[in-house]
Amino acid sequence: MLKDGVDLQGIGRVLVTKLRHHGDVLLASPVFSVLKNHAPHLEVDALVYADTAAMLTGNPAISRVFCVDRSWKSMGLASQAGREWGLLRQLRSRDYDLLIHLSEHPRGAWLARLLGPRHGVAADYPRVRAWWKKSFSHLSPLPKNGRRHMVEQNLDLLRRIGLQPGESERKLCFVPGDEAERDVARMLGDLGLAPQGYVHLHPASRWQFKCWPAGKTADLIDKLQALGERVLVTAAPDAEELDLIARIRALAATPFADLSGKLTLKQLGSVSRNASLFIGVDSAPMHIASAMQTPVVALFGPSGEFNWGPWQVPHRVLASSHPCRPCGNDGCGGGKLSECLSVLHVSEVLQAVHSLQSR
Repeated sequence: MLKDGVDLQGIGRVLVTKLRHHGDVLLASPVFSVLKNHAPHLEVDALVYADTAAMLTGNPAISRVFCVDRSWKSMGLASQAGREWGLLRQLRSRDYDLLIHLSEHPRGAWLARLLGPRHGVAADYPRVRAWWKKSFSHLSPLPKNGRRHMVEQNLDLLRRIGLQPGESERKLCFVPGDEAERDVARMLGDLGLAPQGYVHLHPASRWQFKCWPAGKTADLIDKLQALGERVLVTAAPDAEELDLIARIRALAATPFADLSGKLTLKQLGSVSRNASLFIGVDSAPMHIASAMQTPVVALFGPSGEFNWGPWQVPHRVLASSHPCRPCGNDGCGGGKLSECLSVLHVSEVLQAVHSLQSR
């Protein structure tokens, strides 16, 4: 036991905050599992952005999911203040003993002060102000070489207070739910697709610089279907993502099953769960497929697979040998196109697919 460790037996409620994007929130799910496994009596709550809540709802380790709605900022100062005060009152009523803050967001430091938990844990970010750091009782050092997966970085905050997660506890948890499973079963039936009878391809990302060229994606679909695979394509209901799918469709020589823009996040999880294989780029759908234990082929460019790669699932990562990657830039020179990603060959993806299928 660490000298300044936290005895969970003396803790009643925990608040875990992750105010980031969808994939980041899902990669925090093992934190809840580990807390609940080590102290089953705990009530563990989550605080996330409203649009990301589906990544955690249904998780059996979570008691309540509280949300910050980004739209509050557009409601006017009085309305926003009312919503914020209402949220703060709800959180205060929970009387938390421990706060675990999983980002640099200033809200976590304010909550550590306003909610008054006995213990507060955050990562020791180098660029945050002194008042932010002083808001927490425990700070966890960040990896110095930068090559540590985000799941482990999240779990490091638990290690800092004395918990040692077991290997089997670190899996991602995403729960589609019965309604989504029924909806997807109907959709797949309408498309003539059987469970495990198709490859799930999600070529889009909210960030254009993470996307593979439309022409290569279309060629991959044609070659997969020529080999007897059925391909089901998905994308978010976003104009840029749907435009990419339209360009892929125009370039593909063979028609493919398409549910682009038609799925909720929960339904997307069910689609992945029923697939024989997932192919995609560094994006939330890739992490959802990992949580569903569907084998993953992931294409990486400017982002780093050491931090964001498929987690605890059979997978193959494709990345170029460009010495400048991962750079994290918005395409080469900020031009939205990433050479390190566009140079990846269709044959490499097919080889990765075959490798996973024959394992």
